[in-house]
Amino acid sequence: MDTFKTKSGKTLAVAPIKHASMELDFDGLVIQVDPVTDGTPPVTDYTQWRKADVILITHDHYDHVDAQAVAALSKDGTVVVANGGAAALLGCGEVLCNGDSLQLRDDLVVHAVAAYNTTPGHTQFHPKGRDNGYILEADGLRIYIAGDTEDIDEMAEVGPVDVAFLPCNQPYTMTPKQLRHATDMVRPAVLFPYHYGDTDPEAIVKALEGSGVDVRIREFQ
Repeated sequence: MDTFKTKSGKTLAVAPIKHASMELDFDGLVIQVDPVTDGTPPVTDYTQWRKADVILITHDHYDHVDAQAVAALSKDGTVVVANGGAAALLGCGEVLCNGDSLQLRDDLVVHAVAAYNTTPGHTQFHPKGRDNGYILEADGLRIYIAGDTEDIDEMAEVGPVDVAFLPCNQPYTMTPKQLRHATDMVRPAVLFPYHYGDTDPEAIVKALEGSGVDVRIREFQ
């Protein structure tokens, strides 16, 4: 688990689960991101995890949204934040479109940002305007969860951030070269490559050499 301190001394803890799934704990507030039980291996038993205060879902692909996982993590008062497709699939959720924001707590805001493919022949996977990435502003700490996207121009408006989660697995997201370009635009202090599938982590590290970014490889395959 990686931990970070905010400007007033609050703690953000990051627990990788798999692929695009993770748990964030911000000052005792439990945030689950793209929880999936068995859409991607290994099978995750979310009944063994803490109930979530917030569940963030980037889009409605099987490896990012799972009604069983959401049900297992939900309690009275759980806020599910999703794009329109995922909310429709779940039958619940606070729908955010690109550009929308939601105040989750006095010290926590979530912003929905663009996430899409640009490579010819790949744009059907994640068309522009449909899916979300998220920026969390947590007591001054900025966390960017990119979702399934390539190195889109909008990333230049995201940075700099304290912590970034950027995907790397063509044809659905980025090549290592695109990941480097995205990193240069976002300018994170700490980068977690995630959703990297069959991409060799060594190729990711090599592509990021000289970026000046603290690159942390964790269990996000």
